Amino acid sequence: MDFFIDRDLPVPLRTQLHGLIEYGIACGELAPGEALPSVRELADKVGVAPMTVSQVYADLKAAGLIDTRPGSGTFVSDSHQARLAGRADVTELHRQIDHLIDESLRLGIRSSDLVSLVNARAFYRDSIGPRLRIVMIGIFQDATASYARFIAARLGREVTVEPLTVSAIERNPAAKARANSADLAITFANRHREVATLVPNTKVVTISFTPSEETRRALASLDSLASIAVVSRFPDFLPIMKSGVQRFAPHVSEITATTLEAPALEPLLANVSVVIFASGAERVMELLPAGVQAIEYRHAPDTGDIERVIVPIIRADGASPRGEENPKQNEIDAKV
Repeated sequence: MDFFIDRDLPVPLRTQLHGLIEYGIACGELAPGEALPSVRELADKVGVAPMTVSQVYADLKAAGLIDTRPGSGTFVSDSHQARLAGRADVTELHRQIDHLIDESLRLGIRSSDLVSLVNARAFYRDSIGPRLRIVMIGIFQDATASYARFIAARLGREVTVEPLTVSAIERNPAAKARANSADLAITFANRHREVATLVPNTKVVTISFTPSEETRRALASLDSLASIAVVSRFPDFLPIMKSGVQRFAPHVSEITATTLEAPALEPLLANVSVVIFASGAERVMELLPAGVQAIEYRHAPDTGDIERVIVPIIRADGASPRGEENPKQNEIDAKV
């Protein structure tokens, strides 16, 4: 095996040398019983201090990967990694790892960052077990969390759904890494292009969102004589929001729509009995006169789209949606 280090990498020389030998053992380039260079030989070969090689050998010995035999030298031990490397069925895995490395280089991902990403993914999968990981990518944190809970409740135990906002992915490298390592991302139709650009390594799908059951009930229970102000942060959302209010509160005729930043907002609030605000416009609550009722116009993922769009993807990946995980267990649960 060739021993080399790259001084241009932002990785300590000791870490590089340790990884080189460990990789050689794991991939079969260094077989059990094979002799390693002496400390001084390896130090001269790669151009590092003998102390660095001694520390690497000490770490590898502590990990059970090499053995030091007094008077004979240092040898690759018969470790689990060495035995694994000798298996014929691991060859395809090596090919896939090499492809992953090539793809990461094409994307401009440094080797050290790839190692961190793989370690984080492996740790996460070990902690949750073999479950499909989905990210729900929205705009507002609380609303996105509620969408994620709604979807997760309908997909069952073999799926996890993590809420992430667009701003979190843009600003937080860890959030971006989690989104890019997910099996699937769900977002709004009007955000598809933006989200697909943010998470190029993850399949992105869109589903419809409808007013939640709680919102519908609140609108249906309004007094017919109520005067309503509909408030949103986004002007382009006002038409569909007002239309939804009219649909679920058809008995109310006095409805005015405006934005959170409109100059005439406060005078309008002083002359209505009910304010219906979109998620993200919670600041309007600070402006409400005493006695004015406030209702958040919150959406929920469309259950029909969950079945039509998400469930087939889950089945294709081998996971079972809610109600399909274990037919026998479901039958038992139904009788309890």
